[in-house]
Amino acid sequence: MLNNTAKITDTQQQVRVESPLYHANLDALASQEQQGEVVLREKAFMGHLVLRGNAGNELFARTVEKVLGVALPTQACQSAESSKALVQWLSPDEWLIITEGGQEGPLQQTLREQLSGHYAITNVSGGQTVIALSGPKAEMVIRKSCPYDIHPSRFPTGKCVGTVFAKSSALLRRTGADSFELVIRRSFADYVWMWLQDASREYGLVIEK
Repeated sequence: MLNNTAKITDTQQQVRVESPLYHANLDALASQEQQGEVVLREKAFMGHLVLRGNAGNELFARTVEKVLGVALPTQACQSAESSKALVQWLSPDEWLIITEGGQEGPLQQTLREQLSGHYAITNVSGGQTVIALSGPKAEMVIRKSCPYDIHPSRFPTGKCVGTVFAKSSALLRRTGADSFELVIRRSFADYVWMWLQDASREYGLVIEK
């Protein structure tokens, strides 16, 4: 499983790097005593790569599996995870790879060195972030925000879907019975954060670092 602890690399220490939600002062909020049934945490500074290629090409699929430590999910809306990366299906020839911050560069380089033929890899780390939502009422908050049917029978653990979220958009994944992750674009981060605050108000919102 991926280590979800945000890590800042030497390069990030030299160049000021700001999370899409840095202005929300989540660290200060997390240090306060809080009570509630919805827990929010930004998984900041993760590495995000978009990979495109033909999963039906045995050499391509086998090479990617060797590098990532897990086979590409080829069924719609599925995800797969190893100690190196989380891979989420975006379309029949497109996947989002999320890894620990600082590992996206070496991972991209290794893929480029070992892959051949028609493929594309794009580093989109600076353009999006991950928000983890959990707790007894997390599903209720998602239901308020998203038209997709997230009943566990339709949306089991590991399933992911690109969907409308609070009039913006997100890649939504169920990570457990009462937990979800949202991959959101940087430009939507402020709006989604304010939406989540409002949508969680009746249940109580706890911020974790």
